[in-house]
Amino acid sequence: MKSKFLMSAAVALLEVVVPVLLAAQHNAKENHTPQHHHYQLNDVGTFGGPNSSFAGNPPEVRLLNNSGAAVGGADTPTSDPSCIGFNFDCYLSYGFKWQDGVAQELGALPGSNSSIAVWVSDGGQVAGLSQNGIDPLTGGPAFEAILWGQAGSITDLGTLGGNQSIANAVNNRGQVAGVALNTIPDAYTSTGLFYVAGATQAHAFRWTKSQGILDLGTLGGTDSAAFLINERGQIAGWSFTNTTVNPTTGFPTLDPFLWENGTMLDLGTLGGTFGQPNGLNNRGQVIGSSNLAGDLTEHPFLWSESEGMKDLGTLGGTFGHADYINDAGEVVGYVVPPNTQGRAFLWRHGVMTDLGTLGADPSSESFGVNSQGQVVGNTFAPGTDLRGFLWEQGGPMVDLNTLIPSNPDLQLTRALYINDRGEIAAQGNFSTGVIHAFVLTPCDENHPDVEGCDYSLVDANAAAQSMTLRFLPNTTPHPRLPWGTNRFHNPGLRSSGK
Repeated sequence: MKSKFLMSAAVALLEVVVPVLLAAQHNAKENHTPQHHHYQLNDVGTFGGPNSSFAGNPPEVRLLNNSGAAVGGADTPTSDPSCIGFNFDCYLSYGFKWQDGVAQELGALPGSNSSIAVWVSDGGQVAGLSQNGIDPLTGGPAFEAILWGQAGSITDLGTLGGNQSIANAVNNRGQVAGVALNTIPDAYTSTGLFYVAGATQAHAFRWTKSQGILDLGTLGGTDSAAFLINERGQIAGWSFTNTTVNPTTGFPTLDPFLWENGTMLDLGTLGGTFGQPNGLNNRGQVIGSSNLAGDLTEHPFLWSESEGMKDLGTLGGTFGHADYINDAGEVVGYVVPPNTQGRAFLWRHGVMTDLGTLGADPSSESFGVNSQGQVVGNTFAPGTDLRGFLWEQGGPMVDLNTLIPSNPDLQLTRALYINDRGEIAAQGNFSTGVIHAFVLTPCDENHPDVEGCDYSLVDANAAAQSMTLRFLPNTTPHPRLPWGTNRFHNPGLRSSGK
């Protein structure tokens, strides 16, 4: 009897709330006044240690699927003598899969090994890596490509005969893309350029349950790596095209590629000797950055089968890169316009829009855009992430900290991914210096039954008036992953222009 009464009351409440929400949104559009939803703040937490985090961008990592499952890494209370640094510290940590308020510990390979998850498919499979002891050829930590199943089972994907591998992406067909070492001695992998600090060649791979690990080869050079896979089974990565060292970069020409049905296609560059793929959508479009002739600067590019590689421009400046592309072909990233510092951009239908910044924050970068055209990213100063942002309905940019329940001891510093339901994967700093991963759930008509959600709307002007830093976050590192390069350093440039 009681349950029937509660159900009837809930239905009645929804019948009142949802029409009001829809009417408010309709009025906002009619009056051209941007209004934003509040968000429920979900702290992923840790496994007993201080910090948790998401693997950063770019290249694209799918941190949050369209069912609301988020993946990353979280500390245990156990010290890690190897100090892998998955969560910016020296604690043993494990990959997590968070959903509906619960963080599932994904575990690692046997031994005192850390792990981290970097990609979750809509089917619930998770790609990432686990430490696997010590690489005897380098004396440093060894990593192994891992696929976690829906129930958390661990599959070691192996290598190409060498001592290390990394799984970077998995699609709904269970196909995994990554990079693995073979047994041929190599001079470049020790630099971390291919995201594996090894002593033998790195090659891009595809793994399937039926066929195991498949070497995708190279574009003619010694090394390659795969970062992205779409639902068609197309794989994007980069590869040396030859063995001739360029005086401008110190290594051979490195081009982005698209692999399909056994063929690796060289996507070329915008004239330089270095190109990096950062995103791949289900239409087979690839985005990223490419050096111009002379390797003194880079521009964002969009590649498609029909048009080849297109320079997206830089709002009149000289430097930029693309970070993400959705299935509509909308692109987001970072450029440096003339007479100002770096800015987040949205490129759609041939037009690049400067998304601005927040208050006096000097720079901004956009990391994700969903099918609704909502954009997320962050503002930053040199060496310090400042605030995560949301840009929607034509702007202006809004501070995500104004859309969550007030907490003077928390500053959301990076919004890294937004799924098609509008849910956001973000990182935040507490005033104590601790870093946690968060999932933000919008209090909207698609999430009508979220307990504790504030379903009122926030006027953009009101949000702008409260856009002040709650506190200045501690200086924070910006790694994509501990062995990778960060957004302030393109290894193909002598100068990034930032």
